[in-house]
Amino acid sequence: MDSRSLINLVSELVRFPSPQTDRMELEPQVQRFIGDCVTPMVERLGLKTRRDAMGNLIAEAGDPGAERSVVLMTYAMTHPQSRMTDPWDARVIDTPEGQAIRGRGISEQKAALAAALVAMEHVLADGNRLNGHLVFVLSSAGETGRHDAARAALKEIGALPKLGLVALGTNNRLALGNKGRIDIDVLVHGKASHSSTPWDGVNAIEGLRVVLDQIRSVPLPDREHPGLGRVTLTPTRVITGPDATHTVQDLATLTLDRRLLPGEDPELALRAIADSVSLPHPWRLEIRKGPFMYPCEISLEGTLAKTIIAGHRRAGLDPPATFFSHSALDAGFLQQRGCEATMFGPGRMEQFHSDNEFILVSELERGATAYLGWLKEILN
Repeated sequence: MDSRSLINLVSELVRFPSPQTDRMELEPQVQRFIGDCVTPMVERLGLKTRRDAMGNLIAEAGDPGAERSVVLMTYAMTHPQSRMTDPWDARVIDTPEGQAIRGRGISEQKAALAAALVAMEHVLADGNRLNGHLVFVLSSAGETGRHDAARAALKEIGALPKLGLVALGTNNRLALGNKGRIDIDVLVHGKASHSSTPWDGVNAIEGLRVVLDQIRSVPLPDREHPGLGRVTLTPTRVITGPDATHTVQDLATLTLDRRLLPGEDPELALRAIADSVSLPHPWRLEIRKGPFMYPCEISLEGTLAKTIIAGHRRAGLDPPATFFSHSALDAGFLQQRGCEATMFGPGRMEQFHSDNEFILVSELERGATAYLGWLKEILN
């Protein structure tokens, strides 16, 4: 791997902003990043590209009917600028551990995307006919917490490959599993009034206080996963309305994050919350199911883990360290559709959403080399 080429590539990706906004996958900056920045890069590899209903970029190489088949899923959307200064500069900086590149999304999505593009470039230029089928997906998601974009991409692909790699920063470790997640909105309805006469209203905030006390007593499963531990239930957001001064609020919405272990039914998790909270008249309570992501788990003895480890050896690398992740992305969704999948890639997870996000050049090189070794192991 050529360090300078990798630095230039990932810098180009960072300098084209694609942050999360309230428009989610439809955010114009995300769609332009896919269409104007990455699509030409993929087409320069000699691949035909197409976009699906959610703007995901899809490219394929090899024989769609081949026995050996892989999908490499990458992400376009990054965390917003937040408090990070100069997030799109892609500056090369010196750290005590070596040279690094700084920029928003570089540790989470864009270093893994760069590594995937470089690995594909090498495997397609090797001079060997692909002994299999390669599907590349650049998802318009990345920060949305839902499978909508992945669902649209799989519908467009048709026959789903047997093995899948979700290209994301994992400290170049192989994820053996991750928790799933279901978001649950608890809505407390009251009655608005002027705050000078609160007795004329029904304050939704007071009802929410009662609900928050009840949430502490929601029964959670006793099961403990050896790598993922126990489930969690965490309040993450409170919104009240109407958005006006001196007004008793008639609606308070509480969002709960319920993490799921592999094999757990999200409907049962939802029901446990619905059965545990209640409010007397004059409040009215409503519970809504929000975005959901599947948990995931693979075996070291499975085909996917074996080919990833063999790919490292082929590339002259030590086998990757393994870990379990408490976060969720699309690996579980791919597994639910019959594709053995996991998360793996360059980028430090502790850097995600930080005010000084960066990646070491050496970590980026290792990730690209590992991706190339895996693709060669399966397709060459």
